[in-house]
Amino acid sequence: MIRTFCAHLAVILGTLSGVALGVSGTGALASDPCADYVPQAKPQNTGRDIVGKDLDQIIDQGSMLFAVYADNPPYSWQDGAVPRGVDVDIARIIAADIGVEPRFNFVGAGENLEADLRNNLWKGALIGGRIANVMMRVPYDSAFKCRVEQVVFTGQYARETIAIAYDRDAYPDDPPVPAYFRFDTVAVENDSIADFYLTQLVGPTHIQRYPTAAAAMAALRADKTMAAMGPLAQLEHGADEGIAIHQPPLPGFTVGTWTLGVGVNFRYRPLAYAVDDAIRYAIEDGRIEKIHADYGLTFQPPIR
Repeated sequence: MIRTFCAHLAVILGTLSGVALGVSGTGALASDPCADYVPQAKPQNTGRDIVGKDLDQIIDQGSMLFAVYADNPPYSWQDGAVPRGVDVDIARIIAADIGVEPRFNFVGAGENLEADLRNNLWKGALIGGRIANVMMRVPYDSAFKCRVEQVVFTGQYARETIAIAYDRDAYPDDPPVPAYFRFDTVAVENDSIADFYLTQLVGPTHIQRYPTAAAAMAALRADKTMAAMGPLAQLEHGADEGIAIHQPPLPGFTVGTWTLGVGVNFRYRPLAYAVDDAIRYAIEDGRIEKIHADYGLTFQPPIR
């Protein structure tokens, strides 16, 4: 089964050389600085076409490819043939800042984040994979960063937190806290961090599991459950007038907040610097906050 992004988030917790000036054996002019250039060996078992492109090549070709998670509203999804979502619009800002056209590869979440980074940024999937220049919605974790040296973790653009959505009529006085779900029903995305947390805290009896957070929110709108728990943005995206959302204290929850950024292949640090600059400018001038507002979401700035 292909995991969603939120589900597998729970599991986390060359330069030129040998250039000689002068006349080469092929009769090249002495003014040609590349006359005796010998390309470096390709990475073992990795073809030239699947290791990404550096910043100059991206600018020359006029486009860059972003890996975004498929069917993952409000972050990234396809509305017919039109890519939509917070991550898609931030990717468009990055591409515009670099001066190229954005293109999108919608990918499924793998077994864990390491697999996603390997398949989309530095090695490629065994079958039918495409290497992207930038991967969006990469959770930033300093310990994890040290384990994956093939990727530059940069461009922190938002913060995500766990929240609880609830039926206003079911809780007219006080909003529910996790302890309520020992007795009250609550919907979660299956195998998500909210699912794991509540199962440990209150037991599985009243937890209703759905394949996605969107499905959990649909159950709440249809009065099939009293509350739903998950990332704030996904709850906000699925809420209507009869639903309220709050962020109560979560005792014993060590990953209730995380920072989101992007990943870039470690070979292309100039590209990573350009992406980070574009995101920083867009945070400073309010464009990323506006993107969130356009989707009806609360912008939580990253903790840099």
